[in-house]
This record gives sequence, structure tokens and C-alpha cells, in this order.
Amino acid sequence: MTVSAHAGEDHLLYERELALHRRDLYPAALRMTRNPSDAEDLVQDCMTRAYAGLRHYTPGTNGRAWLFRILANTFVSGYRKRQREPEQVLSPDFEMLLSATPVAAASAGPHRSEPSAEEAVLSQFGHSDVRQALRELPECFRATIYLADVEGYPYREISEMLNVPIGTVMSRLHRARAQLRRRLAAAV
Repeated sequence: MTVSAHAGEDHLLYERELALHRRDLYPAALRMTRNPSDAEDLVQDCMTRAYAGLRHYTPGTNGRAWLFRILANTFVSGYRKRQREPEQVLSPDFEMLLSATPVAAASAGPHRSEPSAEEAVLSQFGHSDVRQALRELPECFRATIYLADVEGYPYREISEMLNVPIGTVMSRLHRARAQLRRRLAAAV
């Protein structure tokens, strides 16, 4: 088989099993980055890495979960890289970037017709209280609670996506929920 024939097969596999999940990645990326342009960049990086790493993908398996794992790993790698860089001053428009309700941003897709149980509970609180409570969570907690409570992934898949043991996922989720409860109870 020639290199061009192999590349053609890769492209077909990518289009058939992975590219269709691209729009599902954006709400997750927006939740992680809290910035629309950074979310677009994160999704683009994810899709590029997915295409480059097609030899690691098993056709017929859960391509969406595989992409979310790449997305989460790309986000965590970028976060760790940014932690080593000098701090940058944020623009005055930073609050405007966070003005979208996190729950509304996550559920904005056309596939959602009714609010989830989490959305119903969160709607009882002021949007600014929920946003503030989520902002105050450490990045690893935010990513874990998003994948579990908004996207609905099981612990095993979250463990694979974030490349951490299942026990760590359960611990982070428990602690993130407890912190959110305390912050929201204090806001009421």
C-alpha cells in the first residue's frame, strides 16, 4: 500500500468516525477555558492531534470519548505549560467573556430539548453565584465536574480522558461538589 493510499484511508476514517463529534467538543472546551477563542483553539488542537494520532484509534470504538480524552489531555497540558509561564495581565473585557451562563453554554446545542436535573437545580441560584462558585474551583475540579455532571460521562471514561485513576476522579468529583454546595449555600 502506498503512502497516499494509507493517507486516504486515514482521512475517510477521520471523517466517518471522528469529525462528526467536533461540535460536541466546543461546549466542553468553552467550559474548560472560559474563553470562546481559547475554546476554538483547544478544539482545533484536539482535532489536529486526533488526526495525527489516528494509528492509536481503534475503528468502531467510542470515537467521541476518545476525542474528549484528547481534549482534556490537551487542556491539562496547556494549563501546566501556562503555570510555568509568567503571569499575564487580563484585559478589562474579562468579565464580559464570562458573562455567558456556564449551564446555558453547555446546553446550547440543538440536541438538548429539556433542562437536565443539574440545570434545574442550578437555575434556582443566581447565575452570577453559580459562575463565581465554578470560577473558584481549581482547574482539575472544574474539568472533572464538567465531564461528570454536564456531559454525563461515567467515572471510567473520565479517568481515561483525564489520564488519572478512577479513585482520583471520584475524589475530585466529591470535593468539587462539596465546595460548590458550600459556596452556593453561603450565597443564599
